[in-house]
Amino acid sequence: MNDEFKTITTIGEGFYSEKRSKFLAFAHHVDTLDEVKMLLADYRKKYYDARHVCYAYMLGADRTDFRANDDGEPSSTAGKPILGQINSNNLTDILIVVVRYYGGVNLGTSGLIVAYREAAADAIAHTTIVTRQVEELVTYDFPYVMMNDVMRIVKEVQPRIVSQTYDNTCQITLAIRKSEAQRLREKLQKLSFE
Repeated sequence: MNDEFKTITTIGEGFYSEKRSKFLAFAHHVDTLDEVKMLLADYRKKYYDARHVCYAYMLGADRTDFRANDDGEPSSTAGKPILGQINSNNLTDILIVVVRYYGGVNLGTSGLIVAYREAAADAIAHTTIVTRQVEELVTYDFPYVMMNDVMRIVKEVQPRIVSQTYDNTCQITLAIRKSEAQRLREKLQKLSFE
C-alpha cells in the first residue's frame, strides 16, 4: 500500500520565450477544486491582456482527479505538456498555470508543445518538492482509568493527536500514516479487553 505522495510547498515561477512569444508559468500547491477555480480566476483577471491562460492540475494522493486545458491553443499543445510535467515529477495537489503573450509569429504545434512543457518545467524547478504521508484518523473512546494505558500506546506508536476530551468517558482522535492505522486500532482494541 503506497501511503506517500509528492507535492510542492512554495509557489514556483517559470519563464520561456520563443519567437517573441512569452510564456509565464506559475506552480501552486492546491488542496481543492475550489482553490483551483479561484486561482484561475485570479490569473485570468491579472493577465486579462494575454492571448491564452492554459493550465493543468492534479489532486489527491491517488492522483485520479486531474484536468488539462488548452484555452484556445490547438488541441493538446498546451494543457497536455503542462500535465506531462506534473506526471513526470510524480506530483499531486498542484496547479500549473501558463500565461502566453503572443509574439506575432506562429510556433506550430511542436513549438507550442515545447514552449508549454519548458515553461511548466521551469516553474516546478523554482519550487520546493516535499514527500507527505496519507493519514487516517483513528478515534477511540475509553474510561478515564485507562488514560495511562492509552497514552503509553500513543507514545509507542507516535500518531499525531488531533483532538482529545477528558471526562467520565474520554475520547482521543489520532492521525497516523495510513499503513500504520490498523496496527494502532488493534493495540487500542486490546486495551478494551485487558
